[in-house]
Amino acid sequence: MSNRLKRLEDKTGYRFRDAALLETALTHASHGDGRRRTPSNERMEFLGDRVLGLLVAEQLYGMFSGLSEGGLAHRLNALVNKGACARVARRIGLGDALLLSPAEERLGGRDKESILGDACEALIGAIYLDGGMEAARIFFAAAWREEMDALTKRPKDAKSHLQEWAAHKRLTAPAYEVISRKGPDHRPHFVVEVRIDGLEPATGEGASKQAAQRAAAEAMLKRERVDEQ
Repeated sequence: MSNRLKRLEDKTGYRFRDAALLETALTHASHGDGRRRTPSNERMEFLGDRVLGLLVAEQLYGMFSGLSEGGLAHRLNALVNKGACARVARRIGLGDALLLSPAEERLGGRDKESILGDACEALIGAIYLDGGMEAARIFFAAAWREEMDALTKRPKDAKSHLQEWAAHKRLTAPAYEVISRKGPDHRPHFVVEVRIDGLEPATGEGASKQAAQRAAAEAMLKRERVDEQ
């Protein structure tokens, strides 16, 4: 096994019995310019995506016992996507181990989100084929720890939370409007309304427009029971 593959194994904590599986997981479609001997990772990425989805669903089902199907699906979508997979890939240095064509490498392929995301899913597929579901589960638990931790933390900004929720529900982006401003310049008091098409507006108050906007977003999130979905 090459040093390139050994370094990646050190990062993942998993030792392959069949190194050819790992080699395939790391082979981008561009490698060899169509004349490669090793198959590309596209089929393995397909498998790994399904394995990852099951692992995430299993984890979420255990973590959020009182959550509805919609709430579980929302969290699953946040963990099973190219962005999350690419972040995991960067943390384990997967880009350095990829097999790319010279042209794709010149274009920055080793750090492209789509390439890293696909290769990370292919890696999960390779681990599953080599060691079974338990091996994939152990890798997932370690590699996705930061993603899971971020998911369980309450969002710091209610406006961002509301915007992400609206996008997930395929609603229009939140629109904020100052309804009133009272008080002297050194001590103003703002009332802001937030609107999303199809929903009742919500209002918030604060000593600045930003504070009032956050309060309005929090009011809508609370009314729509977003944290319980």
